[in-house]
Amino acid sequence: MSRRGLLQASSVLGGGMLAAACSQVPGRSSFEAAPSLVPIRARTDRIIDIAVCLRPFRPAGPRVDTERLGDMLIVHNYGHGGSGWSLSWGSSARAVRLAMQGSPTEVAVIGCGALGLTSATLAQRAGARVTIYARDQLPLTTSARATGEWTPDSRVALADKADAGFGTVWEDMARTAFKTHRDYLGLPGTPVEWVDQYSVTPPAPPAGADSGASSPSVARPALDFVSYRRRIADITPIWRRVPAEASPFTAASVARSEIMIFNIPDYGRTLLNDFFIAGGQFRRAEFTSPSQIAALGKKVVINCTGYGARALWRDETLVPVRGQIARLIPQPDVRYGLVYRHILTVPRRDGIVVQSFAGGEMEGYDVTDETPDRAEAERAVGTLAELFPSARSS
Repeated sequence: MSRRGLLQASSVLGGGMLAAACSQVPGRSSFEAAPSLVPIRARTDRIIDIAVCLRPFRPAGPRVDTERLGDMLIVHNYGHGGSGWSLSWGSSARAVRLAMQGSPTEVAVIGCGALGLTSATLAQRAGARVTIYARDQLPLTTSARATGEWTPDSRVALADKADAGFGTVWEDMARTAFKTHRDYLGLPGTPVEWVDQYSVTPPAPPAGADSGASSPSVARPALDFVSYRRRIADITPIWRRVPAEASPFTAASVARSEIMIFNIPDYGRTLLNDFFIAGGQFRRAEFTSPSQIAALGKKVVINCTGYGARALWRDETLVPVRGQIARLIPQPDVRYGLVYRHILTVPRRDGIVVQSFAGGEMEGYDVTDETPDRAEAERAVGTLAELFPSARSS
């Protein structure tokens, strides 16, 4: 299930939506016991980092197409919303096919985030010499500030704006990316792994009581984002209810599934090392106009500039979606994620990621402020702490 579907299911865990998500598979029970879990030490003094990124959302969906800049072929590969890492290999495979139509011996890539590195790697595999031009390498890019979950349709397009046939294109990208991510399972550093994930709904508060929203948010008209998870149901683990007597949480309803996560520092290091070992070159550069790219004198360029494409290519369709993550000190024995009261938790190796979705799908939409909000992070950690009262003093 995508992050969108997970949050929706969490909010109505006792109702029909989760009943569908937890529908019984022939030969298997829809109820599943849960193992003992190491409590998360959800304390604000354990916050070691707060990072903000602007996701590059295009209502029509990611841009993967070509244009000419003089004699130069530009292949665009940007605008993936909250699904950049998840769709990276699939989207980049489409971009590289366009770039290699004329069998160029050399390809330039603009940008060194998730899309830039996967495009560069695939162009190398197709036989081209590749140079990446970017201001920063991956650890300092927006991609390094992502949550790190497999969420291939997380705010990737609007239902009434998506290009005709985008659902089919999306499915191809998602399946290709999923298959390639699997190749990184079990590698040193654990760049990609599967973990259990829980969706926990607390008992309903008494009438008139505070609803317990984890942070204030500005009311915005809701948009209808696409939801394609049914297209890849065969590669997506289902949700199963956890019986109350077997639940590790005291809550009204608990469900359990599995999700693929990306340990971004390890994944990024692996991609960078592979790129350089294969002969790739990196050149530090910052572009403010297409004419500067034209001056490179390359025949083929793949543009993976993310939200930067709004200014660089005057793409006014790009909408920023602000996202903030806080990381807690890593706990090696915590190998599960969860969603509780609009708080998403991801057990990455570089720290337990805590992210608030108090504003639902409209959280951070069209917000350009990249200033870390300590109060937001502390509210999220404080909400998470409700599930682990025994760990508050540990």
